[in-house]
Amino acid sequence: MRGVNEPVVKAALWMLVALLFFSSMAVAAKELSQTLGTAQILFFRSVIGLLFILVIVLARGTGNLKTHCFKKHLTRNFAHFVGQYGWIYGLGLLPLAEVFALEFTVPIWTAIAATILLNETMSKARVLSIALGLIGVMIILRPTTLAIHPAAFAVLVSAMAFGLSHTLTRSIVQQDTSLAVIFYMCLIQLPIGLVLSLDSWRIPSGNAWFWLLLISITAMSAHYSVSKALSHADAMVVIPMDFLRLPLIMLIGFLFYNEAIDGFLLLGATLMLLGNYWSLKRERLVGSAL
Repeated sequence: MRGVNEPVVKAALWMLVALLFFSSMAVAAKELSQTLGTAQILFFRSVIGLLFILVIVLARGTGNLKTHCFKKHLTRNFAHFVGQYGWIYGLGLLPLAEVFALEFTVPIWTAIAATILLNETMSKARVLSIALGLIGVMIILRPTTLAIHPAAFAVLVSAMAFGLSHTLTRSIVQQDTSLAVIFYMCLIQLPIGLVLSLDSWRIPSGNAWFWLLLISITAMSAHYSVSKALSHADAMVVIPMDFLRLPLIMLIGFLFYNEAIDGFLLLGATLMLLGNYWSLKRERLVGSAL
């Protein structure tokens, strides 16, 4: 078709698939949080994920699992576990859209962590992105007019932990494969989830097993789909598409959980998106000028 940019179309299709997976994962986590503890959900997610990875390893061999930075994997996965814990905990107590909106602060904390840990430059564009992101958070939480739910702070801590995790991942993938990153994620987080869930252990019911399987499959599939989208188009194209997660999950929350449509939430998240987009645009311009 004349005028159609095929790589962008492919990226858009992969992002559409990713949005559906992310939304399904959030619904599964919300449903599971009604019957199982957060740590136990993460334990079973690691078990199921590890089983899937072992099937891949049997087909491809163990060479892709070698690591040259196991200590970084340990640090990354402690941070990632905290991130997942806060995210799932928040989904059980907050509207779906609010959790997704607060999750959009991850690039803020990633930029800060990269500046501290990887000695990356804190450019003016990044400073503006952080400022717009923090303003967006204030608009979403509205601390002067509403009592802030403690779970909102848990989601913000989760976003900070994800920011640290993403920064360490950028360092790890310089030496290890993506499959190794996922393998050690499941391997390291499995015993953490088990130990933390022993005091409140429950046998999952029939429905819970369905949601556990769904959250495990969608978690891996969503990140794979985003990676495929980025292979067809750069972040300048993909990041704005990712913003569509918010209206989609807002619609799901409205239809299935009677959650209100919040204009302030959309406004705050839009400011975060604009900040992230501007930062990416400026950094690409600087990179092309070098």
